[in-house]
Amino acid sequence: MGVQSGQETGDQIGPDKEAAITVVIPAYRVGALVSEALTSVLGQQRADWRAIVVDDGDPDVTLHVGPFLTDPRIRLLQTDNAGVSVARNRAIAEANTPYIAFLDGDDVLEPDYCSVMIAALEMNPKAGFVTGDAAYFGADRGGELFSAYNPQTMPATLERVLERRFNIFAAATVRREALASVGGFRPGLTTSEDFDLWLRLLIAGWELAYVPRPVARYRRRAESASRDSAGMLRTALAVTMAAREALTGRPEAVVAEDMCVRLTNEIEIAAAFDRLRLADRRAVRDAAKSLLARGAGVHSPRLRAMLRLIRLSPACAPLLLALREKI
Repeated sequence: MGVQSGQETGDQIGPDKEAAITVVIPAYRVGALVSEALTSVLGQQRADWRAIVVDDGDPDVTLHVGPFLTDPRIRLLQTDNAGVSVARNRAIAEANTPYIAFLDGDDVLEPDYCSVMIAALEMNPKAGFVTGDAAYFGADRGGELFSAYNPQTMPATLERVLERRFNIFAAATVRREALASVGGFRPGLTTSEDFDLWLRLLIAGWELAYVPRPVARYRRRAESASRDSAGMLRTALAVTMAAREALTGRPEAVVAEDMCVRLTNEIEIAAAFDRLRLADRRAVRDAAKSLLARGAGVHSPRLRAMLRLIRLSPACAPLLLALREKI
């Protein structure tokens, strides 16, 4: 594992000077977008930060991070590709600040991110981590809030996080001691790895603080809509099942069990949506029937009407798939 860092110049905070927070940035297949992430770190109102970029086996990262290494606060870890969980854990092992923040390589921080996140944790010694809202930008949803699509209904309790009534935005800041207490990210998880960490922190007794306004900007990329939703749901189910086992004997175990049932249903719904792409009319008709039976579109009359139409005319399926992205 190689490490590159800049040289100390002027009045910047160098490697041997005290810093309060390390921003961990895994960068795999994000291209030049990582430069925007780093520019947002450089623009922080507080100067007492460090940043560690992990290339996770992507040789192109060096090209885009290289110009930033003149700042001694920024380091690049060159590693083999082992997935986002291992990449973050490697950076955590290199960090020595009391607070550690996580930033995806294609997102950006608001200028006061470090200030407000540290302040929120300092206000509550029981809080092991803090999250906030975010504003979308990029391919679609420009200017809209993360919380408009992913509710953040206070209080931010373990029960509400399990039920998805409070959704934790990924660009969170965590106390180093809290991370150490649960062992960091779980290796092997490539999706829902952050959800898994948040649950384990809450189960361990750490509280979650919240900044009720955008602290970062969340990029929507054109390829986001084509992600394997069924695969992501299966990982979320495995994470929730692990939480259910960890909560045995506690009241929240009932909530975790209910979520396991809900996620199992959502996996079947996602699989049925995938079947709508088939050319076979009977398979498409059966998929629409299955979606209606499982409650798809229960909160969207337009979607339910379209599913009924597909049962009568399977040729309408492509229109449904386009409509689904807007509902």
